Amino acid sequence: MIEDDEALSEMLSEYLAGHGFEVTARPTAAAGLEQLRSAPFDALLLDVMLPDADGFEICRDVRTRWEIPILMLTARGEDTDRIVGLELGADDYLPKPFNPRELLARLRAVLRRRGGHATVGAATLQFGRLGIDRDARVVRVDGEIRELTSHQFDLLCALAESAGRVLSRDALVERVRGEPLEAFDRSIDVHISRIRAAIEDDPRHPRRILTIRGAGYVFARRADGDPEP
Repeated sequence: MIEDDEALSEMLSEYLAGHGFEVTARPTAAAGLEQLRSAPFDALLLDVMLPDADGFEICRDVRTRWEIPILMLTARGEDTDRIVGLELGADDYLPKPFNPRELLARLRAVLRRRGGHATVGAATLQFGRLGIDRDARVVRVDGEIRELTSHQFDLLCALAESAGRVLSRDALVERVRGEPLEAFDRSIDVHISRIRAAIEDDPRHPRRILTIRGAGYVFARRADGDPEP
């Protein structure tokens, strides 16, 4: 969410969190665009009137870079503003003041139209040179397909969708298989090793999937060799 009204931003973040959304809020266009470059997001709530940029221009910029649903928020409710926002690529437009329940309903509708929901983002997750196409179930590094088993692909997706967060072995297995890890089962370590062999430049010194001793694994949003955003 890119919204400069701190009170509204905090209220919406808390409300949406209570309905299963994880919200990252930024008060300026510059901070919001930097956040978008750092990780994949499922949707963008974008205020039209920002202190450092025009929301319409930001909408146009975002639409040329990312396939992400955009819901614009504005204190101006004129039809011309709504039409301009939609023509620039916004998926929906909500004038202030609004009921948070209406925002939630519109956000869910936008995600449904895009074929996703709060836990599923764009079809392709892109991290520098690494692309993960969830629809085609294909992984590419520099455009070259890297072979993974179905189980390894699911593990990689689970890690990538939680980029920057440490996931324990138990959490990974529960996400992929829907059941807890059996005692002394370390097969997941073997799968992680093979994923690294497929996507890392130097699997012995991984830069994308890191081991956090005693805790689990973390997928790095940026790795050495990634192009600058």
